[in-house]
Amino acid sequence: MTVVSESIISLLIEKGYALEEDISEVQKRSESSGDSFEAVLLKSGTVTGKQFAECLAEEYGLESIGNDTILVGSPAATELVSLEYARSKCVLPLKVINSQLVVAVADPSDLSIVDDLSFMSKGLHIVCKVGPRDAIQKGIGDSYGGSEADVDNLLRANEDVEVKSDDVEDVQDDDAPVIALVNAIIANAVKMQASDIHIESMENSIRVRYRIDGKCIVLERPPKRLQGALFGRIKLMARMDVAEKRKPQDGPIKLKVEGRNIDLRVSTLPSSFGESIVMRILDKESVMKGVDQLGFHASDYGEFQELIKRPNGIVLVTGPTGSGKTTTLYAALNEKNKSNVKIITAEDPVEYNVSGINQIQVNHQIGLDFARILRAMLRQAPNVILVGEIRDLETAEVAIEASLTGHLVFSTLHTNDAPSSVTRLIDMGIKPYLVSASVIAILAQRLIRLNCTKCKEEYVPTQNKLIAAGITDEMMEGKKFYRGKGCVACNRTGYKGRIGIYELLRLSSELRTAIFNNEPSHILREIAIKSGMHTLLMDGVRKVFAGITSVEEVLRVAKSSE
Repeated sequence: MTVVSESIISLLIEKGYALEEDISEVQKRSESSGDSFEAVLLKSGTVTGKQFAECLAEEYGLESIGNDTILVGSPAATELVSLEYARSKCVLPLKVINSQLVVAVADPSDLSIVDDLSFMSKGLHIVCKVGPRDAIQKGIGDSYGGSEADVDNLLRANEDVEVKSDDVEDVQDDDAPVIALVNAIIANAVKMQASDIHIESMENSIRVRYRIDGKCIVLERPPKRLQGALFGRIKLMARMDVAEKRKPQDGPIKLKVEGRNIDLRVSTLPSSFGESIVMRILDKESVMKGVDQLGFHASDYGEFQELIKRPNGIVLVTGPTGSGKTTTLYAALNEKNKSNVKIITAEDPVEYNVSGINQIQVNHQIGLDFARILRAMLRQAPNVILVGEIRDLETAEVAIEASLTGHLVFSTLHTNDAPSSVTRLIDMGIKPYLVSASVIAILAQRLIRLNCTKCKEEYVPTQNKLIAAGITDEMMEGKKFYRGKGCVACNRTGYKGRIGIYELLRLSSELRTAIFNNEPSHILREIAIKSGMHTLLMDGVRKVFAGITSVEEVLRVAKSSE
């Protein structure tokens, strides 16, 4: 790590990138934890990598590279410096110009780098530019081809994990290298509790990334020579056309990993250097939760339980893709799934098959869309209806009609918060009085990462962060703050697992009147908060005080929504 002098610290303060109290706090944490000043500073979020690199460059009289610059080394430059050296010193060879080798460095204080590179490049003049450490590390990954070592390490780590495919005839030979590699990639993702696997064709390698707790992490880079066989194997398992590389394709894979049934939803997309494959991991065990496992605060839990016991009306769950809406809806259906209750769902696609529920797959090719399925549902005399998503006026109208004729309807919308769902329905063309009469509640949600229990430690957030989260001195009295330091168990992130934060809006008589009068969403929001609604940020702060997440994580997820 970079040696940080007093003059660099002074530059950070002079440029307004950090306050003196922030620097003081970082120094204390660095001394107590044993971690470098740079690592603690960047992890705290006080200073960005770009800002730190800028100050380093000014201190050493070098040019800085901003975060906006895509760092990719040319083949002529990367072949002069080994991957091992580039990783160990965090150095990325960018290009060779005449007799100069231009490199990006994260630590300009390491004077041995110039001598080493000059020797490796057989006497070229070394021109150093200072860049953010994370940007250089990413550039190293993107610039160097994958290694056989990555494949060997992956296979070794998963050699004892049993993976069985439904495609029995094709996988009898478990010793086939490509079959073993695909099985290891999938097994590793399941073991690390990833939600999906991204396998992407780069110019000189294949990049394998796992999305864990909402963040993509690069773990393997198989060599480029395996691209055809690797992609062909996955497409064969998903029953796709192996020869078709020009068009997007979709297909399912069913596997057993260590005895657990795992479904994968696979999609391919043509890209500049081959194809991109995404395998979404559909683990029924992880999604089939009870309402009590979703992370509701006690007050919201009680209200939500009351709502799903209602005989009729619409309950909307809203949030962006990946915010846990499907898990919440299935949890609600599990509560209602009894022998005396008929439940029908319209989904696109049906991701999890649930015993006791009639699930219908949308098929646009034959005209079987949400609205058409909904109309047919009403003739089946259901008690509870789930509509995967309200996307258009026709679907919204039929859903409202169903709720007004004695059915409990669950559905989703893509909006930022609960009150804006009302205006979204009205913008679609639904009359305000129909929205007021049919909708009984709207639940907005997000997923936040949990502090890693293995490395969780007490800390004091900066004053700026506390103000941004709306935490006052009175609220802080007697409270402690925690966050993960970063360890092997959490991949050095400080977080392990996720839980929901919620904004539950129940339609009171005052809110119904406001909707009937077509008041804007900010007025609805004010009325809802006065009536006791906790916003996403407020619920996040409650979880901070419970010690299960950090102020920074709540601000990252919830602040942009308010």
